[in-house]
Amino acid sequence: MKILIIDDERSIRNALKDILEMDNHTVALACDGKEGVEAALSGNYDAIFCDIKMPRMDGIEVLDTLAREGCESSIIMISGHGTIDTAVECIKKGAFDFIEKPLDLNRILITLKNATDKTQLVKETTILKKKVSAKYEIIGESTAIKHIKDIVDRVAPTEARVLITGSNGTGKELVARRLHEKSTRASAPFIEVNCAAIPSELIESELFGHEKGAFTSAVRQHKGKFEQADGGTLFLDEIGDMSLAAQAKVLRVLQENKISRVGSDKDITVNVRVVAATNKNITEEIEKGNFREDLYHRLSVILIHVPTLAERVEDIPLLVEHFIKQISREMGITPKKVTPEAYEELNKLPWRGNIRELRNVTERLMILCGPKITKEDIIAYATPAI
Repeated sequence: MKILIIDDERSIRNALKDILEMDNHTVALACDGKEGVEAALSGNYDAIFCDIKMPRMDGIEVLDTLAREGCESSIIMISGHGTIDTAVECIKKGAFDFIEKPLDLNRILITLKNATDKTQLVKETTILKKKVSAKYEIIGESTAIKHIKDIVDRVAPTEARVLITGSNGTGKELVARRLHEKSTRASAPFIEVNCAAIPSELIESELFGHEKGAFTSAVRQHKGKFEQADGGTLFLDEIGDMSLAAQAKVLRVLQENKISRVGSDKDITVNVRVVAATNKNITEEIEKGNFREDLYHRLSVILIHVPTLAERVEDIPLLVEHFIKQISREMGITPKKVTPEAYEELNKLPWRGNIRELRNVTERLMILCGPKITKEDIIAYATPAI
């Protein structure tokens, strides 16, 4: 592990350095706060030991500066003039721990282990978030996709409800996730509900939760999706398939920001941004009596329509390249080149399954083709035999 020690007392710096190097850590030294900040921001350390009383810049200022600059290292404050108030202030400002001088060897090593474990967890979480974000990235430079990205970027920071329309496989979920990631709720949960996949008799329990004994199989209390998404975003996918009874309850939540679990008459306040999506023509569903018009108006403050792949064929090369990189990483195989003639052939296909179908076709080509994907490969493998 890489450790930085910031202390104006040479004896303390050297003693700590000897202890940590004996424990097989790489140690750097800084003799005051200003020098310590410069080292911390350029060195990518796993943990930092920082004295409080120092010339030029004291430990509290160092802590504030590193927090403001987004330093991810765990910071352990040390002081020979420590008080409970000082320790509390350090912890509130983001320090991992506070150790009083004279320093105890066992306390140092235990605290350091816990601190580096935390730093490693933070780094892994950051990498994972980047991978998740990349997985749900909206790929494309067509006019239609640029328009969608522009609308999302303008709407996301607001609390406006959004209804996303489009055929199956066009990427409605990607739009919903981008709305969440660019909103002020990005650090809170993103909860997805596929309304078409849940039986109508269970949809209310799934959305609003239930109390123990509310029905035969309710053996314990269950929090619904609205509660799980509290503070974040609830994505109601295929909302056009939701029963009228459930629609009425969703409408109440949108009006009052309150839910009640199945089997309970107690109201629970929730703070949820609802984003909905459907592959149906909601206007026609309203005329047929299958969808409540008042709910439609509540959900559709902003309407975003996602085009089919056939309407944005100029994005096919970018999408295929993206899928090739993704599949290569997942399968541990070498990425393949696609010839211009192959792309021309891909553009001619109807793509009834949209982006989802293109992803499947790309995976099939990656498995069955040689180092280059040619026009002949597209003809042979892009459309499976029926």
